[in-house]
Amino acid sequence: MRSDPGSPETGTERRDHQQAILKAAAELLTEHGPAGISTRAVATAAGVQTPALYRLFGDKDGLLDALGSYVFESYLAEKRALEPSEDAIEDIRRGWNIHVEFGLRNPASYALMYGNLRPGRRPAAAQENGEILRRLLERAREQGRLRVPVETAARTIEASTTGAVLLLLAQPEGERDPAPLTGLRDTVIDSIVSTEPAADARARITDRAQALLAAVGDGRGTDPVVDAGFRATEAALLRDWLSTLSR
Repeated sequence: MRSDPGSPETGTERRDHQQAILKAAAELLTEHGPAGISTRAVATAAGVQTPALYRLFGDKDGLLDALGSYVFESYLAEKRALEPSEDAIEDIRRGWNIHVEFGLRNPASYALMYGNLRPGRRPAAAQENGEILRRLLERAREQGRLRVPVETAARTIEASTTGAVLLLLAQPEGERDPAPLTGLRDTVIDSIVSTEPAADARARITDRAQALLAAVGDGRGTDPVVDAGFRATEAALLRDWLSTLSR
């Protein structure tokens, strides 16, 4: 692969060699799936000796990590290019759709990335994807739309998207019906977000408290709260609570 094997390898040459090996590995992945990715098979396909893989990628995990980033680059580019809209929740839905569509279009790449996760090993591409998701969720939190912590929401979405796509990919290709995933998406997202911004919900509570306080009056003369069966102390406490909510 090098014109002068005896000369020191430059940074550009090293990157070129890595890209050539990753291109060969990606072709193996498309043809044979993750099971076809062994260091020997990749070295043979790339026309290099196996030690070259270890020199360039460290070990097999390093090779797989680099391959995951290589095959996921188009997906990550699309996620990075997402222009935030005024509605953070709609942006989260768009991100979900991009994730699912990529997985169904690229089953071998998706299985490589998410089908072999284990403690202590999370490919760089998967980490970046998680960071993009958390930024979307942080915007939702800032808009007062998130009802759970960002990390809880992120893990909920990651578990549901990844699990659903891997389950579909385990089916014969002709039986992979993505239609139910739309309902799953809406159910999952609705479980972690509010239907209205927190500021709007607070304003609605304030309006209702003011209306109820006006209806029960100040308790002078005939007290409708006492007439309804409450003690005078309870009626006073109710008005105090409503007054607090009305502010």
